[in-house]
Amino acid sequence: ADFDAKRKRKVAEIYRALNSDPIDVATLRRMAISEGGLLTDEIRSKVWPKLLSVNTDDLPPLPGKELREDNKDYQQVLLDVRRSLRRFPPGMPDDQREGLQEELIDIILHVLKRNPQLHYYQGYHDIVVTFLLVVGARLATALVEKLSTHHLRDFMDPTMDNTKHILNYLMPIIDQVNHELHDFMQSAEVGTIFALSWLITWFGHVLSDFRHVVRLYDFFLACHPLMPIYFAAVIVLHRKQEVLDCECDMASVHHLLSQIPQDLPYESLISKAGDLFVQFPPSKLAEEAAQAAQAEQTAASTFKDFELASVQQRPDTVLRQRFRERLRGEERLRGEERTKSTLTKPRTNRFVRLAVMGLTVALGAAALAVVKSALEWAPKFELQIFP
Repeated sequence: ADFDAKRKRKVAEIYRALNSDPIDVATLRRMAISEGGLLTDEIRSKVWPKLLSVNTDDLPPLPGKELREDNKDYQQVLLDVRRSLRRFPPGMPDDQREGLQEELIDIILHVLKRNPQLHYYQGYHDIVVTFLLVVGARLATALVEKLSTHHLRDFMDPTMDNTKHILNYLMPIIDQVNHELHDFMQSAEVGTIFALSWLITWFGHVLSDFRHVVRLYDFFLACHPLMPIYFAAVIVLHRKQEVLDCECDMASVHHLLSQIPQDLPYESLISKAGDLFVQFPPSKLAEEAAQAAQAEQTAASTFKDFELASVQQRPDTVLRQRFRERLRGEERLRGEERTKSTLTKPRTNRFVRLAVMGLTVALGAAALAVVKSALEWAPKFELQIFP
């Protein structure tokens, strides 16, 4: 009863803000951030345009199929959309889903055609489909265009330099809260690639429950564009004990963090992310993030990103398992303390690194692209950043 009463009060407050003259956008932002977010898709379809300053009385016409002709992005968009089956509600009839996928393609191509300064990236469709499912094709087109020229602008540059810069805020945020966790991750040289798909899809790609996705979108739309990286940081901080219990090596920590739990305490994490943003605003962390960016400019440091991206390939997981099984077998056979000392983590790390190196050699021409820019190539080559 208390929950229902609170919900009714919140709905009433949202509609008061929508009906005020002028519209009370500050209250709408507060409602989107506070517990439960905007509650229903019907409310979201009214509030999201206000949060993005989109005039719903002057919407563009629905995009047409003519955009597909001679479009440089069409084939890649088509491939990504075809792979997006799990982003649609389970049990949705095939013909309905296929119709939405066609609309999804047209929305993306429409935004790119109207904004030639924007460049498509793998994962963009995960954001667009969220808007399509919540507000429908025509309104989604307007909202996604505004979002793409503002919140998502850095992800849609020709290179991933600005995306990498945003990722560079992750470790400074963690360091402000938990030095031990920060130092452990630095020692493991895990980097931040595990959070790339979180950031550039606003977690839409990695969360299986659509309710959680739209709840986060309420939060992000009402906040600063860098809020998703703060939310990524609080997820890592929430899992600190799991991380500290890992072997302190790149492959182990990366593997753990790239598997995002589905049962996160979302409301608590949203609240903590907001608190951290207030305590440690981007301006306070900018110097440390810039230092990280400067350090990444050398070929030696970017090679670590190359290794990390390679770790995401499935064969590497198999190799690591085989090496670990072999090491356990050797330990059982020798069984002496002297043997244990030669088979501890440094040797395990060396085996893992050699496996990673072997995989990078197998990539051939891709290696040249990575030396040039460690992250720029990652979405183009299927390295399981988007499994």
